[in-house]
Amino acid sequence: MDQSKVPALPLPDAERAGVYRAIMTRRDTRGEFLPDPVSDETLGRLLVAAHHAPSVGFMQPWSFLVIRDRAVKTQVHDAFVKAHAEAALMFPEEKRETYRSLKLEGILEAPVNICITCDRDRAGPVVIGRTHIPAMDLFSSVCAVQNFWLAARAEGLGVGWVSIFDNTVVQRALNIPDKIVPVAYLCVGKVKFYHPRPELQSAGWRERLPLESLVHFDAWGRQGAEPELLGALRDLEAKAAAGGEIV
Repeated sequence: MDQSKVPALPLPDAERAGVYRAIMTRRDTRGEFLPDPVSDETLGRLLVAAHHAPSVGFMQPWSFLVIRDRAVKTQVHDAFVKAHAEAALMFPEEKRETYRSLKLEGILEAPVNICITCDRDRAGPVVIGRTHIPAMDLFSSVCAVQNFWLAARAEGLGVGWVSIFDNTVVQRALNIPDKIVPVAYLCVGKVKFYHPRPELQSAGWRERLPLESLVHFDAWGRQGAEPELLGALRDLEAKAAAGGEIV
């Protein structure tokens, strides 16, 4: 066996449990940020994790804008405030007050903001794996977001993804060229605590959908074909809902 290759074996139990724990306890952080700085070493590890995300055709379309300047954050926050007021009017009247009461960003509170972008021209016009699904490069940048987020959870940090603003306003505030797509604006920092459940779930905005209702077998609509697997899913979901480990 080529000793340079990584054996295809499960991680040790504690490491495997840690991966699942990071996934299950990751939260969209908004109002819990502490002013404590994030060390360059820690932030560096998060960026390395993000840079090692999978990407279509290995094009690595992402770039990372690290934002600490209060004046720049304020411009982005102003864009959020305007869009937030507009968004409230898009919901049914009975939901508007609930929407307005939700804390949906931590732009000014978080010590670091990160904007992750996508350069759709980085690997040229023809990219392996993007020939028939053009959005694969955008999906790749989202994979970098997820890597960053899970690594942040492992480091005991919070991350909040802000998407309620006009992207062109943020693009101008950050001097991002027109051809570069801002994919995610993230608030990052140490936090007071993690919520036991997603805040929108706790607020009664939406419940988590039962996983078995989302699983189909071999064709759309065939949902009862493997009762043993569906039973396992129900058991694991019950463990997760009770705050238990799933491994």
